[in-house]
Amino acid sequence: MEKNIKWTTNNMERTNYKQCIEFLSKEEVGKAKKFHESFDQYTVTPLADLNKLAKHIGLDGVYVKDESYRFGLNAFKVLGGSFAMGKYLASKLGKDISELGYKELISDKIKEELGDITFATATDGNHGRGVAWTANKLNQKSVVYMPKGSSLTRLENIRSEGAEASITEVNYDEAVRIATDYANENNGVVIQDTAWEGYEEIPAWIMQGYGTMALESIEQLRANEIEKPTHVFLQAGVGSLAGAVQGVFASIYGDECPTTIIVESNLADCLYKSAKAGEMKYVGGDMQTIMAGLACGEPNTIGWEVLKNHSAAFVSCPDWVAANGMRILGNPLKGDDQVISGESGAVTTGLLFEVMTNPEYAQMKKDLKLDENSKVLVFSTEGDTDPEVYRDIVWKGAHTK
Repeated sequence: MEKNIKWTTNNMERTNYKQCIEFLSKEEVGKAKKFHESFDQYTVTPLADLNKLAKHIGLDGVYVKDESYRFGLNAFKVLGGSFAMGKYLASKLGKDISELGYKELISDKIKEELGDITFATATDGNHGRGVAWTANKLNQKSVVYMPKGSSLTRLENIRSEGAEASITEVNYDEAVRIATDYANENNGVVIQDTAWEGYEEIPAWIMQGYGTMALESIEQLRANEIEKPTHVFLQAGVGSLAGAVQGVFASIYGDECPTTIIVESNLADCLYKSAKAGEMKYVGGDMQTIMAGLACGEPNTIGWEVLKNHSAAFVSCPDWVAANGMRILGNPLKGDDQVISGESGAVTTGLLFEVMTNPEYAQMKKDLKLDENSKVLVFSTEGDTDPEVYRDIVWKGAHTK
């Protein structure tokens, strides 16, 4: 199995530079943040300051947005599903989402007007749990399909939120098709965090929901007298999260947007392969990486438009990079904040450490202008969503180079 990190700079022509991020403007994403704030469970997730790590590896600053605290669900995904579900219900009512918060949506009057709705989705765990949690809170039903090899712990977490959930014998992209067929046959609604031709409105809403993280991080950095990071590292499966955060930063900062690096598992690196080829490429097979949240082989079409127009580089990482990131974040240098980060959450930190300390990647470090003046923002998108796997990696040293 390939053990080296592979990367490519973005040499693609910018064909849709401004239009592709219009839906991720501060105004539109601000509606998502306001909606999230209407939930009793809402709090701003921490921004960990790893100043000692930064100095140790030759940077000015490293900041980690810790999504393990999001709504008590140990992952960021609920931001997208919840907002898309809210937007869908608002559209059914003929209203703008800015007029409706959580308490309005669960009122007897509106519930009677909406009737019973079933939301269907496919997931490795975190997105499905967020959809199930939101459906439960909104007194609606959810059906969730998981790809082959999914964690039983994550399955039970989804079921505990009231969903009808099962693990299939197919990969993620095929599970998406199963969920779509179920919704079509049962008058349900697909809440999927990827887009394809003919299915783009709800994925766009999901990306707007993810933008809450970006707005929070910008506010937190400014509170620490940092106008903006110089670099942002974003992990990608289909590219919804990466496209969302990239789009928000590009909308707010324009030509001064931070240098953004997109990071994938080498077993599901459809965006890296697409960037290399200059056109959208797919990855097939089981994609059995420990980065279950990134095990997606078909890019989100609208996310890809944002990334190909705005991101600086695309990187393909073996599992050991994520595992090392988990150990670094979970065992910080004295004085730094601890971050309990899962496999998909830690790969960006693992990559950043490797680029800054391994001479093999000196050219990447140089091309990306990573040096003692760099202030780097990363997103730890999940906590220990499978505690047993987390301990195997962090305590027992599984998945070393």
